[in-house]
Amino acid sequence: MSIELLVSKQNHDGGWPYVNGRSWTEPTAYAVLALIAGGKSEPAARGIQWLRATQRPDGGWAPQTGVDDSTWVTSLVSILPPEHLGPGVHSRAIEWVLKTTGKESTLTYRIRERLLGNPRSPESQFPGWPWVPGAAAWVGPTSISILALCKENHRKGSPELRKRIEEGQGFLLTRMCLEGGWNHGSVRALGYESHPYPETTGMGLAALRGVASPKVDRALAVAKSFLAECHSADALNWLRLGLLAHRQLPPGYCPPAQIAYRTLPETSLDLLVSSMEKGNGPIWG
Repeated sequence: MSIELLVSKQNHDGGWPYVNGRSWTEPTAYAVLALIAGGKSEPAARGIQWLRATQRPDGGWAPQTGVDDSTWVTSLVSILPPEHLGPGVHSRAIEWVLKTTGKESTLTYRIRERLLGNPRSPESQFPGWPWVPGAAAWVGPTSISILALCKENHRKGSPELRKRIEEGQGFLLTRMCLEGGWNHGSVRALGYESHPYPETTGMGLAALRGVASPKVDRALAVAKSFLAECHSADALNWLRLGLLAHRQLPPGYCPPAQIAYRTLPETSLDLLVSSMEKGNGPIWG
């Protein structure tokens, strides 16, 4: 899909749907990022207006209007440049991200586990981010939250930002599968070692941009293997971004022609990563 076709999919209220219908926060944030990278200021501004109007009182965003709770999509919106989103709106969003953590990292949960006599797992040493507040942390929302905070730290560094970034990156490194890369959540499930997935491996690598370690090298090798055989648009988008973050994307790489981009987030992220391959993209800061 071209950027012009992406513009044609914009709803009258300024937001975007996943495919058709009502506007949702996730596809709108991805579309605005792609449009900013592509220099399409007018439709991007309309999307920003929709996002400003739907920010919740706590500084976060719900998946769509009518939902009462702010969720992980707040981190995605926080990647948008503050000069576009608005300094006040952006600052409140970053504060929401900073104060959100997985339930296994909360004091109440740790006290309960100690009273029950359960030893603390090494995987719970570092706090990550959940999809929904009050739930456990997962690789996907943790990676996107790190991207948002890294960009903010690059713009306006602070000890609080650096500490939370390091904690999140520690979460990812302790959750890496034995063979390299990442599953969606735990290293082990039901007594079995978890195997990595391409999309979460790309996400994890993107969030570990600038981190050098043997674990990252192992994940990069897994990502390159996935890239050669993957036929999922979402997975290829994140693999490209993760490899690009470490300057390991093969020169001149093009996704296979038969890849189907079925949703607006898939299309927008493809356009965004393509712009970033040319050195033009609003994710890194």
